[in-house]
Amino acid sequence: MKTIQELSDIAAQVRRDIVRMVSAAGSGHPGGSLSSTDILTALYFNVMEHDPASWTRSCSGQDAFFLSAGHLAPVYYSVLARAGYFPVAELATLRRFGSRLQGHPSTVDGLPGVPRPSGSLGQGLAAAAGLALGKKMDEDPHTVYALCGDGESEEGEIWETAMFAANHRLDNLVAMTDCNHQQIDGRVEDVAGLDNLSDKWLAFGWDVICADGHDFESVLDAFKLAHKRNGKPKMILFETVMGKGVDFMEGTHEWHGKAPDAELVRRALAQLSSTLEDF
Repeated sequence: MKTIQELSDIAAQVRRDIVRMVSAAGSGHPGGSLSSTDILTALYFNVMEHDPASWTRSCSGQDAFFLSAGHLAPVYYSVLARAGYFPVAELATLRRFGSRLQGHPSTVDGLPGVPRPSGSLGQGLAAAAGLALGKKMDEDPHTVYALCGDGESEEGEIWETAMFAANHRLDNLVAMTDCNHQQIDGRVEDVAGLDNLSDKWLAFGWDVICADGHDFESVLDAFKLAHKRNGKPKMILFETVMGKGVDFMEGTHEWHGKAPDAELVRRALAQLSSTLEDF
């Protein structure tokens, strides 16, 4: 288990990784990756029961994670590498031809830690629910986690899965939504008018937990509450800031999918501490 300070140090380095990866590739999605950094850092380093040395795509005998919002690949790759699933140096290959680190996570080249590809929005949560049901059938007591975006919550498949998971009483499924209120076309509330996500998930029969996605104590407390096995799947709504940690990216959709140039990278890195050494 990591201390709050250790988690903060890891998250700072992950944010540096994200900025450098996307800049080197000349494309990618930094905004949402930065907003979900603290969530995935807490999940992989303090919450999930997982072992990179014995991990398989079936995730048998350990917890599993599905990235439903697949464009958040930069944060996913950084956390996996920092957790020991593959060499940190490989982060330098993001989006290059022949790289295992594609723009959206792929299993074609057998990238460790990725149980399924993340492509069309909404599918990752559905896959997570399927594995959660499988673990129930196999009497595997472990938990399945999935990270969605609030913009992704406009997808119909999200709500189809919501009905399925509640119907099958998948209380071993813990879904999370990165509520940064931004998507590629602007504010989520302006594009689709999602209104109150908490009320929606409650209406679909889920337990709902609300937390500050940038406060590690709040994040960890939310995960503790989510582990209650009471016959209901769990949704943690993490309130976050798009582009968290980099002042010119914070709170705007303009950095949903755009790479910073060399000068902006220098400006961003000046705000982020190097804690585990850059790749």
